[in-house]
Amino acid sequence: MMPGTGGMPFTNERYNSYGEFLKEKFGSRVHKIPIHAGFSCPNRDGSAGFGGCTYCNIDSFTPKVARAKIPIYQQVLNSIDYLGGRFRAKAFIVYFQPYSNTYAPLEYLRDVFEQALAHPQVVGISIGTRPDCMDDAKFAYLEQLTRDYFVTVEYGIESAHDETLLLVNRGHDFQCTRDAIHKTAAHNIHVCGHVIYGFPNETRQQMLETTEQVAKLPLDFIKIHNLHVVRHTELARQFKQKPFPIFSFEEWVDFVCSIVAELNPDFMIERFYGDAPRELLIEPKWCQEKSAAEIIYAVQQRLQALNIYQGTNFQANVLQSYPG
Repeated sequence: MMPGTGGMPFTNERYNSYGEFLKEKFGSRVHKIPIHAGFSCPNRDGSAGFGGCTYCNIDSFTPKVARAKIPIYQQVLNSIDYLGGRFRAKAFIVYFQPYSNTYAPLEYLRDVFEQALAHPQVVGISIGTRPDCMDDAKFAYLEQLTRDYFVTVEYGIESAHDETLLLVNRGHDFQCTRDAIHKTAAHNIHVCGHVIYGFPNETRQQMLETTEQVAKLPLDFIKIHNLHVVRHTELARQFKQKPFPIFSFEEWVDFVCSIVAELNPDFMIERFYGDAPRELLIEPKWCQEKSAAEIIYAVQQRLQALNIYQGTNFQANVLQSYPG
């Protein structure tokens, strides 16, 4: 879906919710199943760099159920048995989450994705990856899957500022991200963008500049994520050596409202914040102290108090044309 083309109306008073979008599309609540398919990253093995992103500890965002080295189909089956029993869930999207889930030969991708799609209750897959881990053959294969399944490629955008991407050891620039997102959309594949706010070198204005750039991209879905400092990362070492400001809860709620105002009103917002296991999280503590419902409610209340709607400040005429 190209931005500015008039997507579905807001699923609540102020913004488009990804969860509500899925519920409307499939007729019931759809649960995501995170799994581990054994991928790596090009900035870990030397292809683009070493050490990975400075903020990344895979265990901080990967549920324990997705860390076990068991076959893909068995991971899917285990999760469906659990969620189906506990929540009576009937439809599932398999989320390939840890590391870069297109960083492998096409033959391997076919094997793991089709194992996931083999279960009759799986309606689609969501593939977390990097923009430098895609090519024409992979685009063509995923486009073929979209004929029968709901397929999303989720790119770690993180920031639109090249100096930030260099600082956090991403191993690619923002133009690489733009290229991949445009190519994905051109192949009729759903696109999600993941953005992190709070990098220590960026001002609030620079963070909003990232939002303005991201709002011009042909995304369907977006994840808004506050920066975490988690143990066993280079960022944690830097923070211990020289602490830098971290969004407080109140600051984050206000800033999320600023982000929402700048977003394309066609985007579906998948999340407003990130969390991490208590034993790994250094800052911010409020991610563990407050429930998801509390955080979402606070954002909704603040949007209402400020009379902000998704896209309040968005101008469709600033959309970038793309030569590719």
